[in-house]
Amino acid sequence: MASTGFGDAVDPSRRRWCVHVAGLGLSLALPALPARAAARRGVERPGSLVTVWLAGGPSQLETFDPHPGTAIGGPTRAIDTALDGVQIGADYPQLAAVLDRLSIVRSLVSKEGDHERGTHAMKTGYRPDPVLTHPSLGAVVAHELPQAGIDLPACVALGTGGFRSRGGYLGATLDPYHVPVPGGKGRNLVPPVDPGRQGRRLAAVEAVSRAFETGRAAAVRRTLHDHVRGEAIALMDSPQLAAFDADAEPRAVRDAYGDTPFGRGCLVARRLVEAGVRSVEVTLAGFDTHADNFAGHAALAGTLDPALAALVIDLDRRDLLDSTVILVTGEFGRTPSINPLEGRDHWPHGFSALLAGGGIARGCVVGATDPDGRARVPSDPVDVADLTATVLAALGIDFAREIATPAGRPMRLSGGRVVERLLVDGLRPRA
Repeated sequence: MASTGFGDAVDPSRRRWCVHVAGLGLSLALPALPARAAARRGVERPGSLVTVWLAGGPSQLETFDPHPGTAIGGPTRAIDTALDGVQIGADYPQLAAVLDRLSIVRSLVSKEGDHERGTHAMKTGYRPDPVLTHPSLGAVVAHELPQAGIDLPACVALGTGGFRSRGGYLGATLDPYHVPVPGGKGRNLVPPVDPGRQGRRLAAVEAVSRAFETGRAAAVRRTLHDHVRGEAIALMDSPQLAAFDADAEPRAVRDAYGDTPFGRGCLVARRLVEAGVRSVEVTLAGFDTHADNFAGHAALAGTLDPALAALVIDLDRRDLLDSTVILVTGEFGRTPSINPLEGRDHWPHGFSALLAGGGIARGCVVGATDPDGRARVPSDPVDVADLTATVLAALGIDFAREIATPAGRPMRLSGGRVVERLLVDGLRPRA
């Protein structure tokens, strides 16, 4: 058996794909683990969720469900993976080498084929409601697994593209802290002046704030002015702010993730999880390939493949994968048919997601799409609500629990049902 350089044996027939992973340089380059808020490791550590959001709707046929040699497959080739008998797109060799640490759902179905509505459905598990804003899955995780003893936000969004996640009826305090360009120490959080002058500025802000609050208590509560200001000031003074700084990592680790905003975002996501953050979302945009689908997806794969593979390996080696669920998906898939512009259009009737970590079983493949593209419904379909229920269950959260909205309406955290095959045996519901 050949070695990847990470201590795992690999089938020699897959050696050419694993060579990429062997070059990641993470094996001996990892620094000693710092004493952070998330000092506990493995299953004893409170859970976190990392959502890798592929904005625009990635094509299942060019990523995790290729059908080469068919009329719908186009020019996309497939490669073997670390899962026997399972292939993915040939542009993902590094991910192919670690696929035995993940599971694939190939039969996601949604009733929403519009970008905004599809994003809402996939990120919340609910279709849009004109009188209610549902919380994102990450906000639910942060709400149900409150963090103690750290100054970092409970929810962080890294990168740009698509429609933002929301705290919804759980409150604006669970809206993600947004970092458009990941890798630095946090946007607008490093004081531009010396400590003395910074102190005088903060004292002036405090005086103005107290004057503003006179007679406006309700407005202050509604706008969360004190909350936001207090958290920002605490974070500016906190050593935990360093979790946002990708440059603190060894060069070999940074190179493994890739010198791209998305690669740095995935690295920062690992650092934030290690520091105790409950929910991190990393966005890679550009998958809305109505034209030039194949070249567009190939270019994006060059960014996604190394970063995602490195994230899985890095979390696993640091004993953080058992407490961190990784969810990789977009708002929908792309049509089996190829349009005159060599593109694929919106397709919510059978698309893919990757899952790993936490209580997610390894090496499971759920569902299948029709290689001829005739069947509108895939085999063993998984509704988007079932996906959210499964993620919550994998983190030990009671997904069926009801919470009263501010208007008094009872809402379940997820309206779906768990896909039992995707959970490790100890988490599967008893009959």
